[in-house]
Amino acid sequence: MAPLVRIGTRRSKLALTQSGMMQRAIGRALGVADADLAGAVPLVEIVTTGDRVQDVRLMEIGGKALFTKEIEEALLDGRVDVAVHSMKDVPAEQPAGLCIAATPPREDPRDAFVSEAFASFADLPNGARLGTASLRRQAQALALRPDLQIEMLRGNVDTRLRKLADGEFDAILLAVSGLNRLGFESVIRERLSLDDFLPAPGQGALALQTRAEDREAAWVAALNDPAAALAVAAERGAMTALEGSCRTAIGAHAGIAAGRLRLTAEKLAPDGSVRWRRTGEIGDVDAVGATEQARALGLRLGAEVHAMAGDAGEGS
Repeated sequence: MAPLVRIGTRRSKLALTQSGMMQRAIGRALGVADADLAGAVPLVEIVTTGDRVQDVRLMEIGGKALFTKEIEEALLDGRVDVAVHSMKDVPAEQPAGLCIAATPPREDPRDAFVSEAFASFADLPNGARLGTASLRRQAQALALRPDLQIEMLRGNVDTRLRKLADGEFDAILLAVSGLNRLGFESVIRERLSLDDFLPAPGQGALALQTRAEDREAAWVAALNDPAAALAVAAERGAMTALEGSCRTAIGAHAGIAAGRLRLTAEKLAPDGSVRWRRTGEIGDVDAVGATEQARALGLRLGAEVHAMAGDAGEGS
């Protein structure tokens, strides 16, 4: 069978798991039998710069766009038809000719505390070694526990868990969503509060990126979750205003309840000594134009936080 939709994906276990989920969903939307999936909706594995370089922080080599650049080039060249990204890895601005066409249902956006010896973040002893490559998680952890020793941790989930088991860290922080999707829920000792550890914008959500002319395809609409898309629009609005990158410690999370969307956005000093935060909401999330209102709320709150923080929240 000639391919109907080719999916560009990174080669990590998590990326392939997420892309496999979307492969099955796209197949269902197109009416493809499971036996024909591999031919009709093939996965095209692409190695990104972010995957190749594992020994330094992303902010030292160009930021999180290094996880999307090569896949976006494949989209623009016509080698693939859709890319499946973790939303938090997608830069605020889309390359010319590309768009985020759909946001599937979202997983748990919280951060996970994982440790061999300690049951919770609060149980960590003075001076404990906490592993993370995220400037946001570093800043939020130090805001609560300035005594902790933050140590750089990169690699795929399996690699990070192995380093923890080998005793290189007393605990590590990961995304609950990735652990859930990989079937690793059992390693989570604590799901950290959204208040203390405000997630990265889009954390727990996936982004289906296509060429701009393909955004109206029927299979694209079938995979979009309006509530997830609305929340992500607000969070990414805040990210845009906060100039979010691997060099800035920022968080944003939007929740929807009783027909209203409530967004919280923050920026932190890298050492956790100061955090600047704003919260706001919009009503009638089912109204025409709600997405634009959500993004506008994010832009406004992000701008307010950015004005409060100035350059004090920039990493070095």
